[in-house]
Amino acid sequence: MSDLDTPGTTGTAGPSGTSGAAVGLGPTGTAGTTGTPGTLRTSGPTGAPGAAVDPCPSDTAGPTGAQGTTVGPGPSGIPGALGAPGLPGAADTADTAAGPGGDLAAAPGTPGSSDTLGTPGSADAARSPRRPSTPRTPHTSTTPRTRVPRPRSVSPLRAEFLRGAGPWGGGVSALVVGVTMYFQPPGWEAHWVDTTDLLRAVALLLCGPLAVAVGCWQGGRERRRGTEELWGSVPRTRLRRVLMAVAPTAFWPVAGYLVAAAGCLLVAWPHTSGGRPFVSLIGADAVALGALGVLGFVAGRLVPWRLAAPMLAAVTYVGLAIPLYSNAPARWLNPAVQHSYTWDQPVWWFGPASAVWTGGIALAALLAYAARRRALALLPLALAVAAAVPIARTGDAVWYPDPEAARLVCDDGTPQVCVTAVDRKLLPGTSAALAGLNAKLRGVPGAPARWVDGPYGNDTRPGDVRLPTLVEPTVRGRSFTHEAARRLLDGCVRTTTDTRGQEQIDAIDLAVTQWLAPRPDFGPSTQPEVTVHLKRLRAMDTEQSRAYLARYLAVDRCRPDTIPAP
Repeated sequence: MSDLDTPGTTGTAGPSGTSGAAVGLGPTGTAGTTGTPGTLRTSGPTGAPGAAVDPCPSDTAGPTGAQGTTVGPGPSGIPGALGAPGLPGAADTADTAAGPGGDLAAAPGTPGSSDTLGTPGSADAARSPRRPSTPRTPHTSTTPRTRVPRPRSVSPLRAEFLRGAGPWGGGVSALVVGVTMYFQPPGWEAHWVDTTDLLRAVALLLCGPLAVAVGCWQGGRERRRGTEELWGSVPRTRLRRVLMAVAPTAFWPVAGYLVAAAGCLLVAWPHTSGGRPFVSLIGADAVALGALGVLGFVAGRLVPWRLAAPMLAAVTYVGLAIPLYSNAPARWLNPAVQHSYTWDQPVWWFGPASAVWTGGIALAALLAYAARRRALALLPLALAVAAAVPIARTGDAVWYPDPEAARLVCDDGTPQVCVTAVDRKLLPGTSAALAGLNAKLRGVPGAPARWVDGPYGNDTRPGDVRLPTLVEPTVRGRSFTHEAARRLLDGCVRTTTDTRGQEQIDAIDLAVTQWLAPRPDFGPSTQPEVTVHLKRLRAMDTEQSRAYLARYLAVDRCRPDTIPAP
């Protein structure tokens, strides 16, 4: 028995022609000397049959005429060697070389093998030449990639704010305030007090019942939908669920009111003569409006009735309107109460105390309904009571005259025209409106020394006559001058209407007033004496009219028998 060939050596044929086993792949590919069984056998000198295993395109016979076979299956479908199937996924290859006797030798195919046994590589170069590699071009696609949109998570609070009755309530509140302020009589934009008072009345008397109705409807939503048990299974506390549900009813009416109020302040800004808007009171009104929405929400949760919303709105309007006709000090606890003096201002704590008063009541009601520990409601309730006590005890003194706003500003005419500092923009118009009346009164004994506006007792002197209410459109009209002349002649307060000669006195007063400050709309009087006296006054010359006017102003007007007729 011949020696075994190691891998990478060349096997040689034995003398007896026994079968040699090629156990290694060498440069020449000849068979080994021993007869150890192998996968490849080549022919010996005696012509023993051998197997040709060269996987060439054509099966090649040995020199002794041995029949050639192919070896195991490869990727190209070539059959494998005799009794030795090729492994799948690899080309069964064998290098061939001419030995000394012209024998063919081959090695069995190895998966992924090349010229060296067991070395991964490419396919056999002897079988087919390697194709020249072509450079790869980068893949470019003209079709745009479609991105799959990610699902957007919607916040529950955002869904509550954008749906339901809350946004509608805010829009209606802004519309009600804007339309009502637009159709109000002109003049509210000239004073911050008038602007603030009118906003308070509109916000509380009109938008307040609306906020209660919206809150009540929102509070009964789960009961109408039949989702109370479903919400009870949500892993959230009851207070958290209630806060999310009540937030739109407290936010949107307040937002609508604040937007409309900001627009009204911008409209009034060019017309005011000084000072600043009372922002604290507007904020307190907003808190009161939100508190009404919260109270309506709690009522909607507790009252299982579909008509509860309109009924609560009507009750709210009546409850806010009745205290307006009271003079009790506690009436200032009602946020809808108005103030009428343009030269006054509120104490600094009035607005914050009103906000704590109304907001504390609403928060106490909400905690008493939804909180796990209902005793927490006592804290905001105590704060509300603490804020209400000073308001009720102070009463009308929550407003006091502002010295700077009540300061008189006068012109240089005779008689002088004096207005308060908050109306100094109206001084030129007021002086022009009274120019004709002053021309007739100038130098007449008993004529007023000054036409004065402002609080009573504010730098008043003997001979001062109070002006009518200063409103810019009224000042431009003749009715303002006619009203000023009537105040000049009306110097006696009568307690009865059956005074002897009262009709004659009234006829003389009407004739003198129309002569001093004519009104275009002065129609024919029902009393013939008025027309007779007016014709006589118009027929007088300047000296006669001034002499009569001096006598008329000098008499005691409470004694009818002393008033001279023209």
